[in-house]
Amino acid sequence: MADDTWAGLADRFADEAYASVKGYVRTYVIHHQLLSHLPPPATILDVGGGAGHQSFPLAEAGYEVTLLDPSPAMLDKARHRLCQLPAETQRRVRFVEASGEQAAEAVDGRRFAAVLCHGVLGYLDEPGLVLDQLCLCTVDGGVVSIMAGNATAAALRPAMQQRWADALASFDTRHEIGVLGLPTRVDTVEELSGLLRERGVEPQEWYGVWHFVDWLDLGGVTLDPADREKLTAAAAVELEAGRRDPYRGLSRIFHLVGRKVGDRF
Repeated sequence: MADDTWAGLADRFADEAYASVKGYVRTYVIHHQLLSHLPPPATILDVGGGAGHQSFPLAEAGYEVTLLDPSPAMLDKARHRLCQLPAETQRRVRFVEASGEQAAEAVDGRRFAAVLCHGVLGYLDEPGLVLDQLCLCTVDGGVVSIMAGNATAAALRPAMQQRWADALASFDTRHEIGVLGLPTRVDTVEELSGLLRERGVEPQEWYGVWHFVDWLDLGGVTLDPADREKLTAAAAVELEAGRRDPYRGLSRIFHLVGRKVGDRF
């Protein structure tokens, strides 16, 4: 592959971001949201799956997972994490080094019961090519799961940090520098839903992902990630907020789930 953008960020991303309260909540909430849409243990393709935080729990639940990522550093981190899981889970996971824009070719045209793409589109100037690949890799009747930054709530974070000029600008821009220092782009549920429909995938439901834990962080209130009782209680509240209005609309990221109804390619 060409330059590995994530080579210097893999440890920080996998060992710090996902070990935080927000990392735990993100994984927990999306996992439970997914389970209400996924078929019984079947095949899953995780496009841009990073270190496997979202797909390894599915492998533990019996799903056959193919984790596709363009970053050798992230795949190394994923392999290291997988080695710490039971042998039966390890046998259910396969790794492919490729970009999302080349997913269908990289998996030799195989199609999957569910295709995940979480936290990937925000790093792309234009999501169309990757969306094409997600839909190509999904069987008819299969699930497409996307997690993306929420453009409709983009002003919340800078406003709560009293970065008023940035908050004002965020109403009319889709770009910012993310927490990892990389340029990112945000989307709306409506726009991504329309793009999926154009590709033969009918949106089924959308959810919020980060609500109160994000605001606690911004307010300087800490929640110890080692306090499992409080962390589990917080995650349960986040899961409920993610399916209710107006809370889900104020979430910094959203989770959109669709089902492929026909082949448009």
